[in-house]
Amino acid sequence: MMPENTVAPEATAPEQPHALRSADSPLGRARVTRGWSQEKAVRALILMADAWNWQIAAEPSLKVYLSRWEHGLTRPGETYLTLLCAIYRTTPEELGFSSPRESRESAAAKSLRERIAELESLVQRLTGHLGMPEGVTL
Repeated sequence: MMPENTVAPEATAPEQPHALRSADSPLGRARVTRGWSQEKAVRALILMADAWNWQIAAEPSLKVYLSRWEHGLTRPGETYLTLLCAIYRTTPEELGFSSPRESRESAAAKSLRERIAELESLVQRLTGHLGMPEGVTL
């Protein structure tokens, strides 16, 4: 005989809901931190886009996009990056994305540094071929 205040287990236990999972990326962690599934994040993107009268992809495509963004396979375009920042109330940097302008500027600076290094190497080789002491410039 069971005491009056105890609960007898049911014959079949209900299935446990799936734990929220994401890629180990700032974007994935932002979603899981909010307690959102990918489906909920996609719905939030759609609702935000609708509120702003923006045209975006359909729900099935958005789920694929979100997964690819979270896994770092692709980078969201400006429209989607703006929407992601809005729904997660964060910045592109906090979601793991630098702004496209910063990316272009850093690529341009890297390219310039590489060209300067190549020119310095060329000057050193030419100086050596001319038999001029190092440090002497023309």
